[in-house]
Amino acid sequence: MRKILAVNSGSSTLKMRVFEMPCERESASLLFDPIKREHCNILLKTGTQQKIWHLQQGFDYNEAVAYAVKLLLNSKVISSLDEIKGVGHRIVAGGERFTHSVVITPEVLTQIEKLSELAPLHNPANLKGIAAIQKILPEVPQVAVFDTAFHAAMPAKNFLYALPYAYYTKYGVRKYGAHGTSHRYVALQAAQKLHKPLSKLKLITLHLGSGASITAIKDGKSVDTSMGFSPVSGLMMSSRAGDVDFSALAYLMHKGVIANIDSCLALLNHDSGLLGISQHSADLRQIEEKAKTDPQSQLAIEMFVKKICDYLGAYWLELGGADALVFTGGIGERDAKMRARITAKLGALQIFADLAANKDANEREADFTGKDSKARLFVIPTNEELMIARDVNELTNEVSLKVGEYLKKN
Repeated sequence: MRKILAVNSGSSTLKMRVFEMPCERESASLLFDPIKREHCNILLKTGTQQKIWHLQQGFDYNEAVAYAVKLLLNSKVISSLDEIKGVGHRIVAGGERFTHSVVITPEVLTQIEKLSELAPLHNPANLKGIAAIQKILPEVPQVAVFDTAFHAAMPAKNFLYALPYAYYTKYGVRKYGAHGTSHRYVALQAAQKLHKPLSKLKLITLHLGSGASITAIKDGKSVDTSMGFSPVSGLMMSSRAGDVDFSALAYLMHKGVIANIDSCLALLNHDSGLLGISQHSADLRQIEEKAKTDPQSQLAIEMFVKKICDYLGAYWLELGGADALVFTGGIGERDAKMRARITAKLGALQIFADLAANKDANEREADFTGKDSKARLFVIPTNEELMIARDVNELTNEVSLKVGEYLKKN
């Protein structure tokens, strides 16, 4: 049994999970929230047990990783550091340089740092997580798993913007997408439920959460996705605007409402979306509760549904139909009302939901396909960390085999 550590070093949190491979059993998960502040809440889950610490002290990435390892040892999740055979890291932006997961080397680290221009909040934090693990587990191979990698197969007609072509060739301005690890995971799970190889399927996967994206998948590859150069474009999200006419932003800048490009990006990322329209919350649960009496909250919900259906319709045409639609992410997995609102709009595509099955299909794999539906409807909880662990297990096994072959020959 090989124990693999999956790490997600975010800009404000640190998440870690321990998996036993190849059986894929999750033996522990850890959350440090927030990171780099004057206080920190730590959640440790092992099996059915969980412990929470509310500490009036802050942790940087090095301190958090060291403390996490201490907790794993004390809780007997691992008996020694030698049990950890590989570590995988979620990396947000891989650009065109990384089209699949790779073992981390000094050259890979340099490239990830250069790609920080594409994800200035995330890639630097991801690098700090890698460095923190390196200090404690210097001999353990580490693997970078890129959010953007699954979308690397998109055709040029789908990833290019209608800007001067030199902006792409010189500066790499194009659609990169995000949530690729999640879309890849649920697509594989859907293929199992359909009893067909992923390479023979057409799927539309909906990762609906605080951040939200939709991906069209054909023959196992992403052919189009809603997020673009950055995660701010595409769908309306909790606090992100999604697609906006840039002339409207220029107009607001000329009016003095928006001071500069940085404040414009802050507006698009943090003050827009469900929060901006509802005017009171970025949390869909609170918005749905208030929508019973508040027109702004109801409007926010209607806009959220419309944008999702706009992309669903476009991708249905792009694929020429689909075998299944897959809902995942915090909203996609847990909000039966939102799934019902979305699927109620799809009758023109002859996609129908079983409303009773939909109501029960929360936080577990479920089929809520209605009678005579042209596409199956699934809820599949995402597991990006397991996807990371799978990639780590595969790549580190390859490294071990190569080292073993080398030693035999020499």
